[in-house]
Amino acid sequence: MVAVVQPRFGVWAVVYGSWGPFDHPDDPVDATWERNRALIVEADRLGFDSTLIAQHVVNPFGDELDQLETWTSAAALAALTERIEIIAAIKPYLVHPVVLAKQAQQIQQISGGRFGLNLVNAWFKPELERAGIPFAEHDERYGYGSEWLSVVRGLFSGERTSFQGKHFQVEGYRLRPTGTPPTVYVGGESEPARALVAAQADVWFVNGQPRENVARLLADVAARPRTGDPVRYGLSAFVVARETDAEAEAELARLWELAEAGKARWEALVADADPKAVMFQTFAKYPHIGTNGGTAAGLVGSYDTVARRIREWADLGIETFMLQFQPFEAEMRRFAGQVIPRVRELVPSRG
Repeated sequence: MVAVVQPRFGVWAVVYGSWGPFDHPDDPVDATWERNRALIVEADRLGFDSTLIAQHVVNPFGDELDQLETWTSAAALAALTERIEIIAAIKPYLVHPVVLAKQAQQIQQISGGRFGLNLVNAWFKPELERAGIPFAEHDERYGYGSEWLSVVRGLFSGERTSFQGKHFQVEGYRLRPTGTPPTVYVGGESEPARALVAAQADVWFVNGQPRENVARLLADVAARPRTGDPVRYGLSAFVVARETDAEAEAELARLWELAEAGKARWEALVADADPKAVMFQTFAKYPHIGTNGGTAAGLVGSYDTVARRIREWADLGIETFMLQFQPFEAEMRRFAGQVIPRVRELVPSRG
């Protein structure tokens, strides 16, 4: 039986400027540092537990659009916030593991132990190819990422690290100062992704999709051999919460109308994605607003409905909910004020 814990709630930093339709009249595209700083500082004050800063060098919806840089922003946010966990995504091909491990340790110190890194397999081909970085085949990228993470985790230990692999050769490397290692989050749902999760992840981020899909994925990973503590689970979701179910469904319908105007941008993004990326195969089956499964997670409805569905996800084993909204700031406040208290009543604190 799954032990139900109090859910943790996170927010996606608006690194693209928007997580929903680009033409929303109340949420103009704005990926500036100023907006993200204000948003995450407020999320910290409102009691959100985490923020995820996705990583791209250029905006996959169009390189004429702004794109927030992940790791410099993570360091700054670590210094500006008090309690919220800062999770920075990383694509292994972009930064050598020795350099990245040092950066992660430093942000962990700046934050006072509130830092995590989210290893993700690159899917946006132009980002690498236009920089002259080869875009390897899907499974080969996971092989690279597995070696990369092995080096990083070794360095996090504070011990001298040596590693001899296909992609990396490290001899007696040691980083100081050290401390509590950052939490390692891993994304991806393919077979090699699940193998990597079972072997090295602290937390697995799953994309929003029907519960029966997620139940199968969690059972698969839980059944794999593992050393150390069990894997913990997170879920991505786009929330539309209102006083009544009918009001929420009406708002979702409005978002779909707005999304139609930006359909060409989404189709262009998909055209530049790796067709072997499982998440895009899943997305094609379950239309949604938002990225990473968004509204396919089912968090659309009245405040009570959304709280109840979160409880159902928690019963399944989901601990961390990484959330998107639109317009982001206003809906984030609504969620904090109306939904989180209801969830706390449904899922009592342990002890």
